Amino acid sequence: MALSPAATLEAVLFASGESMSKERLATMLGVTGDLLEAGLAELGKTLHGRGLALIDSGAEVELRTAPEAADIIRKLRESELSRDLGKAGLEALALILYKGGATRSEVDWVRGVNSTAAIRSLLMRGLIERSEDTGDRRRARYTATVDALAHLGVRTKEELPHFADMQAAFAVHETQEEPNA
Repeated sequence: MALSPAATLEAVLFASGESMSKERLATMLGVTGDLLEAGLAELGKTLHGRGLALIDSGAEVELRTAPEAADIIRKLRESELSRDLGKAGLEALALILYKGGATRSEVDWVRGVNSTAAIRSLLMRGLIERSEDTGDRRRARYTATVDALAHLGVRTKEELPHFADMQAAFAVHETQEEPNA
């Protein structure tokens, strides 16, 4: 049984875990802009009165928690912030720090699992920040904040254990991945 256009959009936006341009969505799904807009309108109606909402900035869309759930989500985030970072959070933070910034897909690839929750926790704690990836403006790049260094008890990234060795290893790995290298 094939999914409806709205269900397909819901699945893609949920799986991406971040905003996506309408242009990219239309291309990915092989539909026109009008068909995409119709599917997004249907999805918005389907989600009305539920825990999720379709956020539409005009050029980009994202699946988020409904504004009506703000109080309970705030309590959830406060409880998350009171916990330790955990293994997943530390792994993601280490990769972002040692690599000098990373996309979620890079973190996922190294860890071998979906890192959306770990990255979200790091963002909420202010340990990383999101910016556009200069190589691909459709992807977010995450970099460590000053708070991350303070949280780890170091003044600079260079004070992290084996920092120079890790930088050299990343440089070799990236050189091997380049075509015609």
